[in-house]
Amino acid sequence: MALSLCFFGFLCLILFPDHVAQSQNVEFVFHGFKGQEANLTREGASIIKPTGLLRLTNRSNFVTGHAFYTKPIPIINRSNSSSSSLNAHFFSTSFVFCIIPPGSGRGGHGFAFVLSPSPQLPGAQDEHYLGIFNESNDGKSSNHIFAVEFDTVKGYNEPSDSEGNHVAININGMLNSSATKPAAYTEKGNEQNERDIKLESGDPILAWIEYDGQQKVVNVTISPATKPKPSKPLITLQKDLTSILLDSMYVGFSASTGEKSSSHYILGWSFSTKGVAPPLNLSQLPKPPPKEESPSSFKPQVTAVIATLSVLTIILLGSLFVLTLYKWLVHARHEILEDWELDCPHRFKYRDLYAATKGFKESEVIGVGGFGAVYKGILPATGSEVAVKKIVRSSTRGMREFAAEIESLGRLRHKNLVNLQGWCKHKNDLLIVYDYIPNGSLDSLIYKPKNNFVLSWEKRFSILKGIASGLLYLHEEWEQVVIHRDVKSSNVLIDAEMNPRLGDFGLARLYDHDKLSHTTNVVGTIGYIAPELSRTGKVSTSSDVFAYGVLLLEVATGRRPIESSNFILVDWVMESYQMGQILDPVDPRLNTIFVVEEVELVLELGLLCSHPRPGARPTMRQVTRYLSGDEPLPTINDDWSSLDSHGFSEVNSRMLEGISITDTMNITNPHLSSSSNGGISTGSINRGR
Repeated sequence: MALSLCFFGFLCLILFPDHVAQSQNVEFVFHGFKGQEANLTREGASIIKPTGLLRLTNRSNFVTGHAFYTKPIPIINRSNSSSSSLNAHFFSTSFVFCIIPPGSGRGGHGFAFVLSPSPQLPGAQDEHYLGIFNESNDGKSSNHIFAVEFDTVKGYNEPSDSEGNHVAININGMLNSSATKPAAYTEKGNEQNERDIKLESGDPILAWIEYDGQQKVVNVTISPATKPKPSKPLITLQKDLTSILLDSMYVGFSASTGEKSSSHYILGWSFSTKGVAPPLNLSQLPKPPPKEESPSSFKPQVTAVIATLSVLTIILLGSLFVLTLYKWLVHARHEILEDWELDCPHRFKYRDLYAATKGFKESEVIGVGGFGAVYKGILPATGSEVAVKKIVRSSTRGMREFAAEIESLGRLRHKNLVNLQGWCKHKNDLLIVYDYIPNGSLDSLIYKPKNNFVLSWEKRFSILKGIASGLLYLHEEWEQVVIHRDVKSSNVLIDAEMNPRLGDFGLARLYDHDKLSHTTNVVGTIGYIAPELSRTGKVSTSSDVFAYGVLLLEVATGRRPIESSNFILVDWVMESYQMGQILDPVDPRLNTIFVVEEVELVLELGLLCSHPRPGARPTMRQVTRYLSGDEPLPTINDDWSSLDSHGFSEVNSRMLEGISITDTMNITNPHLSSSSNGGISTGSINRGR
């Protein structure tokens, strides 16, 4: 089989040599180099942002810089086995460069367009060697390097060229150029008279280098970038490069400085092995950097005044720095870290969060809650998007929520929980930093969708299962029992892949697995509060299950838990169930596009979880088994309506007294729940922890 493939390949080479050669053709155009980092192998060179200039060297002394196209270019066409038939491909390149000397005096040295067997040139020296060769390998045929230099000082081993400013073709070394001429160009209609062009003028210059493998001719042409290409090349060299170049070569640029130094820039570059290099559109190229002005000369008196003022300024700044450092050290020494600060050690610097949120600019606010606002931010160090929750520290409650959220969320790690990244305390600002969730809250997707978007049943069912998994982790699978105490649709955030993340742990409580919860005040959001809390004040995992049950009904019906004193969602669904019409409450926006069995399961499980009697509710482990189909859902007890105070309905109806329906239906921000407000307020009730 392998022998057959080899024979087939050999036959293709014989029958279709032109096609094989054509498949190796390469062509590219760079109008500036912004975003082209992956296409260039650089050493010492850099891409200036945001302009996209390629800088080979700056004005440092005795440095080199290289920039090569990342992939090797096929140069020699060995389509026939006979060595006498080896032909170099036609290659053509054009590029725009500028050389900027120092503000006074002449600069140096220069740069070169290079064809090299490797993009790395180890041991290459600066000055006249242009970062390509060194004293030991200069002139050796084993180099296999072709270069066209653009030099601004006198040529290597050419004392007659006192000012340099020349273009030369060099093969395998700088000792003896194959061809060299002072930099010049001709204009159309006047080809006999060459006009000098100063390479280090700081103005953009266009260069063309072309090699015809059939005619064995190298042409080098230059002109100011504002002029058309001259019809007469500056240098024409009759040279067969077949024995010099390898089958494939790397193409690029190399530059160097010496005792004299200049900045060498490439503005644009095109290259082709299948014809003339594509022309560069000068309007798309980055602008060259400004030329340095010669330093002004001052009178001795002025110089003395400037020096004195400089010394006084340095002394003043030094004193301020020492004083600031002393205050910081004293503050740090006396600052006592609390337990929650030790448990969540990632403390952000305030200046980083200030920069990330553009100075906590109002346009970056993505939500507002009882204790402050949430801002979208982009961390300057990593560029990653975050949500920064800024809590007002004017009350004990603000600090208490801050500590609670850090303590609970700081060490939790689950795919269906919001990931806390860190925190910051700065004067009166308390800041919590966590992952930015792009799709906002489940509440907003159901009640305020954009562009008539309707959340499909498939996504709704998947979201409900994800939140159940997150609550199971909090209740049973983490090292402590975490009771969230504010499970609701506005605290369920939806990421880019439509996965749910339970967030806002400002009301959460932590207990050991073998300990019972303590009596606490009623907190949470109206419509989700379990009825037993108003009687006993004891939170439990069962109270989270109750809120999750309400969430199940809310997602399936598209209705809020309480819409008025006459509409209680749990009661409405229960009446439909008792009448044998369990599918009547289903969200009409689904347009009957849902799995009937799944909808019935969610509605009946919602009723079971929101049962007025805590003992009748399942655990979150049982809930996850019901949702996954691993265990059948039990029948709902018939004693629902016979329980004292009718549980949910009466408790939440009492809470609605004194609160307008507008406040009750207020949609809280997707990244910051309003459940943290003190007293009875918009959308929530919170009477202490």
